Amino acid sequence: MADIAMKNIVKQYGDNDPAVRGISLDVADGEFMILVGPSGCGKSTLLRMIVGLEEITSGDMVIGGDRVNDKSPRERNLAMVFQNYALYPHLNVYENIAFPLRLRKGTSDEEIDKAVKEAAETLELTEFLERKPANLSGGQRQRVAMGRAIVRDAKAFLFDEPLSNLDAKLRGQMRTEIARLQRKLGITTVYVTHDQTEAMTLGDRVALLKKGELQQVATPRELYENPVNLFVAGFIGSPPMNFLPARVKGDELELPFVTVPIPSDAAEAAKQHELLIAGIRPEHFVDASSPAASDSEGTRFSADVDVVEWLGNEQYAYIPFDAPQEVSSKLDELAKELDGEKMRSQIVVSLDPASRVREGESAELVMKADRMHLFVPETGENLRHSDDGASDGS
Repeated sequence: MADIAMKNIVKQYGDNDPAVRGISLDVADGEFMILVGPSGCGKSTLLRMIVGLEEITSGDMVIGGDRVNDKSPRERNLAMVFQNYALYPHLNVYENIAFPLRLRKGTSDEEIDKAVKEAAETLELTEFLERKPANLSGGQRQRVAMGRAIVRDAKAFLFDEPLSNLDAKLRGQMRTEIARLQRKLGITTVYVTHDQTEAMTLGDRVALLKKGELQQVATPRELYENPVNLFVAGFIGSPPMNFLPARVKGDELELPFVTVPIPSDAAEAAKQHELLIAGIRPEHFVDASSPAASDSEGTRFSADVDVVEWLGNEQYAYIPFDAPQEVSSKLDELAKELDGEKMRSQIVVSLDPASRVREGESAELVMKADRMHLFVPETGENLRHSDDGASDGS
């Protein structure tokens, strides 16, 4: 195993804008690091530079204390698992797993057999060793690809969107298997995905990229509760964070439905702006008529509900509002950056499944204003971001 240190890594193709822009990132020995972001953000390019499939324009790639910029992929001794599995269709499972060992000189048949069977047992593939890839399910093929990585005794595992070809149910199962395997082996792992569910459930830390630039590196919980800017807040969370116009009036913020005090930790910075974007997550609203409301400290307000979605174990209410042009333009820009559709001017409220809030009616809600974030429209900066790793409302 080994740590991976990226120091001011840049990748530029010809005269085009850099695909990766001066990224510095340290992956500790044994850490599970996730690289996540929308399409075209540079995460796969960065992974390919780690393994040696892409040349580094400038910067230093250091693996296990050695600078590897000029070393071939084989010399780096990293195991990569691809989206398309990259299995040999004419070889059975046993030989696919054994293939990297057979390329090594001096590895005996007994050593190969022992390594393959141990990997197969770890991945629950023992009964499939004689099958060809065509006779396996997508999840089984992915486990074979992982088995081939395991037997290499590599310094680190690199995963390039390994679950994107699987259906939703199988992706959930494979996430669990990958997490369990990584903990068991304790091997340094870098995992690329565009799926925030994978990012939030798998990684020790998550590195979120936008247009080749690193936005924030933090634990999944910190990314969710303490986003550094509007982009991070909008990318992390499902349903996403609600964004509302917030006009600064003295010591208060005027929101579409209610006026609240400016949080004390952001008061001075907020007063330098006339208009901010308030961000608050759907679960930080409570139906005022529910038992949970009696235990919730917050600000009450009434609003007309447009649509209600009841999903059995959860329920969401959608409440439209009017937003000034400055805020709408910024949110439209954010939607493009997130590869999403144009954002509607509405808030999504997470309700208890037993809530009797109905569409077309007015609902009384409680908003936990202490959990609100405040973003500067021009820069996206979060005025309530704290560098100690926890937001004041956590």
